[in-house]
Amino acid sequence: MSERIGFIGLGIMGCGMAANLLKAGFDLTIWNRTPGRADALIAAGAKLATSPVELAASCSLICSCVSDTPDVVEVLLGAQGVIHGAAPGTLVIDLSTISPQGARTIAAALAERGLHFLDAPVSGGSEGAARGTLSIMVGGPAEQVARAMPCLQAIGTTITHVGGHGDGQTVKLVNQILVVGTMLAVSEALVFAQASGVDLEKTLQAVSGGAAGSWTLTNRAPQCIRRDWRPGFTIDLQQKDLRLVLQAADAVGAPLLGTAQVFQLYRALQAAGLGHEGNHALIKAIERLAGIEVGGA
Repeated sequence: MSERIGFIGLGIMGCGMAANLLKAGFDLTIWNRTPGRADALIAAGAKLATSPVELAASCSLICSCVSDTPDVVEVLLGAQGVIHGAAPGTLVIDLSTISPQGARTIAAALAERGLHFLDAPVSGGSEGAARGTLSIMVGGPAEQVARAMPCLQAIGTTITHVGGHGDGQTVKLVNQILVVGTMLAVSEALVFAQASGVDLEKTLQAVSGGAAGSWTLTNRAPQCIRRDWRPGFTIDLQQKDLRLVLQAADAVGAPLLGTAQVFQLYRALQAAGLGHEGNHALIKAIERLAGIEVGGA
């Protein structure tokens, strides 16, 4: 492997992606605000940097996967950011979900130092990150997408170059509109099935193979029935993404009635202290309205 890879951010998604880069044979250097999360990767052969700027000095391609736009700005452009250590020609790939305008601003700042940038948000939850089966939506110049492809192919199976800087983030927001709308439908369907007294497992079996089938139905509905709220993606992170969606929609004048409703339902769950649970716990908001609890037997 010719590129020396740096990876910043070892959260619920980043750990799996970094592990798959190691498995693919890349020379990997890592950094995380909480160093303890790096232990397993170090044991598997990764090197640990003490800061993003130190990491950047030894890497030709740098990936970041952190929580929100200000976090990406901090690790890439801040006082100890990548921009101060990276050599001209270095490619920075941000795998986080941030605002489209934030991605364009970061790209411009890096370009002033001779650094390349791709916004490449991912979808597929912690399962996809661990298995290397993520969907990746990439914004930026075609030649840098081609350069990034060996790295991206180590972490994802559906990689789509969707346009210029910021367009990857816009398409990820499209993805999130679909995800939460589908989860709302799954929640309502399961509450209706429970209230009607039909067998939930057989109901899923009956509908999953038809027109109603979806990734969310297949992966999240069984968790709801088992009352398993472990996150593939947390409510808090989903709500952050919906905030970005609604801000971007406001800027272009797009009415998002269903998405705005889900945002308010998630807000109610956060107020109840459930922000750390998986985003499929959206069903709890519908259960509370109905006075019915799904599954759990």
